[in-house]
Amino acid sequence: MPYAAAVNLELPADRIAVKICGITNRDDALAAVDAGADLLGFNTWHGTKRFMDIARNADWIAALPRPIVRVALLVNATQEETERIAALGCVDALQFHGDEDAAFCRWAAGMGKPIIKALRAKDRAILAHAGDFSTRHILLDAHVPGEFGGTGARVDLALACEFKRANPALALWLAGGLTPENTADAVHAVRPAVVDVSSGVEFEPGRKDAAKMRALAHAAKRA
Repeated sequence: MPYAAAVNLELPADRIAVKICGITNRDDALAAVDAGADLLGFNTWHGTKRFMDIARNADWIAALPRPIVRVALLVNATQEETERIAALGCVDALQFHGDEDAAFCRWAAGMGKPIIKALRAKDRAILAHAGDFSTRHILLDAHVPGEFGGTGARVDLALACEFKRANPALALWLAGGLTPENTADAVHAVRPAVVDVSSGVEFEPGRKDAAKMRALAHAAKRA
């Protein structure tokens, strides 16, 4: 199956990149772009209130202004579903936010689009195998049993700092309980490549607050 050429996921060298995840509609996507987001995330997992059928919304997603990067988030998807989403022209990168193992990520990386692997920061065990997922882009999220992100729970910043020291070749994406009020402190503490936020800039699940997005993007990039 042919795939579109992979977008360059080299992130800004002089500042933190901002990803707004859980976008469910065009108005929120444009507001996120206007607020200063560098990447937008679209959740394809049916088990979330932020689910979006990317294929049905492909036209307006494809028309979003560049250089915005459009990321499809998958949770324990089958190979068939992953192939179908990867083949969409409006998808620039794939984010695996479930229990996908190294073998699955190695297979997915062969489809020609960058991948991001999310790990739930439960304990120091995540330090040992972070480089095994066929990507340098590793997202650390809060560990909440039975959940796959978007909970608003705070990520363990001390563990994130230790992760970064142990894996200097990886690009650390930080998620988990980030808000306009605490993002600057998290950036100062961890120095991630990307901050990734969903619930922290919403007025209800799946609906974004434009003022909160602007405030968070400003805090991240100023820090």
